[in-house]
Amino acid sequence: MPVVASYVYRDGQRVREAPLTADGLTLEAGEFVWVGLVDPTDDEIDVLVRRFKLHPLAVEDALAAHQMPKVEVYGRELFVVARTALKVDDRIVYGETHVFVGEDHVVSIRHGSARAHGLLRAQLEASPLLLKKGPDFVLHGILDFIVDAYAPIVDDAEDSVLEMEQRTLDAFLSRVEIRRLFSLRRELLKFRRILGPMEELLGRLQSLDLPCIDPDVRPYFRDVGDHVRRVGSRLGGLHDILSSVFEVANLLEQQRQGVITRKLASWAALLAVPTAIAGIYGMNFEFMPELHWRYGYFGVMTLMVAICTGLFITFKKTKWL
Repeated sequence: MPVVASYVYRDGQRVREAPLTADGLTLEAGEFVWVGLVDPTDDEIDVLVRRFKLHPLAVEDALAAHQMPKVEVYGRELFVVARTALKVDDRIVYGETHVFVGEDHVVSIRHGSARAHGLLRAQLEASPLLLKKGPDFVLHGILDFIVDAYAPIVDDAEDSVLEMEQRTLDAFLSRVEIRRLFSLRRELLKFRRILGPMEELLGRLQSLDLPCIDPDVRPYFRDVGDHVRRVGSRLGGLHDILSSVFEVANLLEQQRQGVITRKLASWAALLAVPTAIAGIYGMNFEFMPELHWRYGYFGVMTLMVAICTGLFITFKKTKWL
């Protein structure tokens, strides 16, 4: 069902369930409702639009999805878009969470996010003194829940990058490993493009005088913003390490090619000596030095061996072989 949970709260305590009907969403003084939806239908959205007078432009964005992180003000209501991220194998899968925040309601809509808000709701309900602050604190909880999932992605990426760095120093990277390295760098670059708008979003929530955000809740948004900045800083460090891995791999490959080139040149020189001598004595001229000498063959072979041995020793000393 698209409706995951819908409850009414008073003084930080859950008091009753709130079905998505006109009567179910009726609130008394001091109460607020938190409705959690996943890929809602048009009928469910229509109920919320009529009850809470949600702005049509915000509703259009919430239904269409594919939005970047942002916060928009519509009268006395906030519309917040946050991007979720989850590491699946070697890819980072993104989703969206749209939040409507009013004086007496919070409507969270998830698109493509596999992390349900059940645990988050339980954590907030376990702290009634904080939950009684109202919808703005629920918004903080949702954003904090989303940002907390960023750190494991960076942890996993750090392990992969450090493993690849050590592998680069120990042996030459295979084609599969190089492709994985490029894929990891591409995923991290895409992730960094999400962090910038998320940091800006939290900066607005902590510094601007926005409706439905009490001054005593703003420091909580600053704390979440600090988490985003730390993740961004770690990603910057990973990008530098990845660049160094590429440079080291390139230098080692050049060194390997240089070693191979020197070895080929050394063996070519060793083979050139007997080839040249044999070529000279194979020209079939009648008058050639030592051509009719009894020991000419043995002399030429001895000369070949002596020159090749000298060259071999020289190349070994210079570490070309």
